[in-house]
Amino acid sequence: MQTSTFHAAPARLGRAFGAWAAGWWRVFRFGATALVMAASPSAYDRATSNLMARQVYFTAWQILPGFIAVCVLLSYMVIRIVVLAAGKYGLAEYALNIAVRVQVLELIPLFVALFVALRSGAAINTEVVLMHIRGDLEALQSAGADPMRHELVPRVVGSAVSVVALTVIGGAIALVLAYVAMYGFSAGGMEDYADVIGSIFDFHVTLGLGLKALFFGLAVAVIPITASLEVPREARFAPIAVLSGMVRLFLSLALIEGASLAVKYI
Repeated sequence: MQTSTFHAAPARLGRAFGAWAAGWWRVFRFGATALVMAASPSAYDRATSNLMARQVYFTAWQILPGFIAVCVLLSYMVIRIVVLAAGKYGLAEYALNIAVRVQVLELIPLFVALFVALRSGAAINTEVVLMHIRGDLEALQSAGADPMRHELVPRVVGSAVSVVALTVIGGAIALVLAYVAMYGFSAGGMEDYADVIGSIFDFHVTLGLGLKALFFGLAVAVIPITASLEVPREARFAPIAVLSGMVRLFLSLALIEGASLAVKYI
């Protein structure tokens, strides 16, 4: 009995790995298809544009006051900690550079992605899995409409736009607060500040930040939607799809951030 169980273990491991690889392959295939369709002007009509606008409204605009308040509080705390720590260890001249790199390049994009994931990713996951279970997507296809174009791609585009927009807003807030933390409300430090910021945000760093924000935005929608479409069409599987999608999403955000750090600093 134990021998048969031992011999069956590699087969079970192989099946588990195959299922894991197949799941990620579906994520990449769905994401690539969504990107191709999103880049095509013919994919947008009044209905898809309205759905995308609603996604941006609920994901970004509706939460903007709360996001700004939280971003101001957390950004100022982190910047003050970095500035004080740099001064304590004799690195005051590098305090602004360190604060901006830590806050704007690393923490803000990840914070925005997590913020939107909790706000919108779980909602998209639940919404799509219920549509899948009820057969709404198949009904659209039977009626001659493309569910990918009319229901799924607008959610992906809306989430990506929301993450990128909030990252820009959060980064701008952090840059203003970094100046205030270093120089107060005097304009006397503007020249030194501009020199430091210009040395940080060269073409490659700015491009990398934009790509990271874009990948975060795509992951927030693509991964939950893919998880929603994988489950059997039974109501009892809906919570499993939501949980699986969110776990996979958080893992993906960590991998994107890790890859970004490796490219920049290793």
